[in-house]
Amino acid sequence: MQDNDGVLIRLENVSKSFDGEVILDHIDLEIKHNEFVTLLGPSGCGKTTTLRIIGGFVDADEGHVYFEGKKINDVPPYQRNINTVFQRYALFPHLNVYENIAFGLRLKKMSDEEIRDKVKSMLAMVNLKGFEKRSVTALSGGQQQRVAIARALVNEPRALLLDEPLSALDAKLRKDMQKELKEIQKRTGITFIFVTHDQEEALSMSDKVVVMADGRIQQIGTPVEIYNEPINAFVADFIGESNIVTGIMPRDYVVTFAGHSFQCEDAGFAPNEKVDVVVRPEDIDIVPLDQAMLTGEVTSVTFKGDYYEIIVDIDHFKWMIESTDRVNAGDIIGISIDPYEIQVMKRSEYSDTFGDYSSFSDEMDELSDPAPEEME
Repeated sequence: MQDNDGVLIRLENVSKSFDGEVILDHIDLEIKHNEFVTLLGPSGCGKTTTLRIIGGFVDADEGHVYFEGKKINDVPPYQRNINTVFQRYALFPHLNVYENIAFGLRLKKMSDEEIRDKVKSMLAMVNLKGFEKRSVTALSGGQQQRVAIARALVNEPRALLLDEPLSALDAKLRKDMQKELKEIQKRTGITFIFVTHDQEEALSMSDKVVVMADGRIQQIGTPVEIYNEPINAFVADFIGESNIVTGIMPRDYVVTFAGHSFQCEDAGFAPNEKVDVVVRPEDIDIVPLDQAMLTGEVTSVTFKGDYYEIIVDIDHFKWMIESTDRVNAGDIIGISIDPYEIQVMKRSEYSDTFGDYSSFSDEMDELSDPAPEEME
């Protein structure tokens, strides 16, 4: 049974603190049957704690957790129809591949024939046919992950929780496993709840993305909605690259920033309201100076293979542009921005914090090797 509205899991007003530090601050979340939902955010945002509360490994200090319409706050993990794939796959090293997958079924006292059929089906699903007798310690990281997924899915849970399961894999295998996970989710119809700090991973895999920061949910939406219509400066900055400048909305469909008035597609702001303006680097066109809306000096150019990453100083604000046009540091260039490429947002606590690429290289050094989340 699901809720009448198709909701499988519901969190209401959930809060959690550790040692006096607020990790989750009164969050509400609905996850529907057969969704692939990703909890996305930086280390410490609360996403892993949210996952563990859903799984029953952590108790909420406040609020309620519902599964199929029934409150499960006091239900232990083993009694929830939810399985978990941990960051460290937690396989049994003394058991082979077959017995690792069969472990939960044996606890249920299933017949050998039924176990054999189910394990065989799972091995085929995760592309490990013929690996039945292989020691799990002899497997690659990607193969171990497949065994962990098969072991979790063989019990036919209604929901599968995945706590950064791809973080230990190399880049190519990680992309391959992203595709496989999504295909497995579609084939099984099981609700997947996936935790990651990787924006590309979230956008490529998910039906719904839940962006979190500072213990609160900032925005929930499809990958396209999150990318194209960020709700505030944090989301705009965290999901891909963004130029975020301060602007004024003198009236509907007109926004002023960087000393120029632009046509836009946003309305509903107060006259002359101060706003945040987002323009994605790939949405900026380099044009001849006599056709330019804005002009600036190029401070750096980085070749990225199929485009150039260009940093240009416009009125002491460093913009990022992604373009196939070749320019050189020191050039004065003109840019143009189409109305539909301008996203206007309400000011928030994150305003004036992100979006200027003056310190871009420093930011990249800091973010290039994020530490794994053990507890948030």
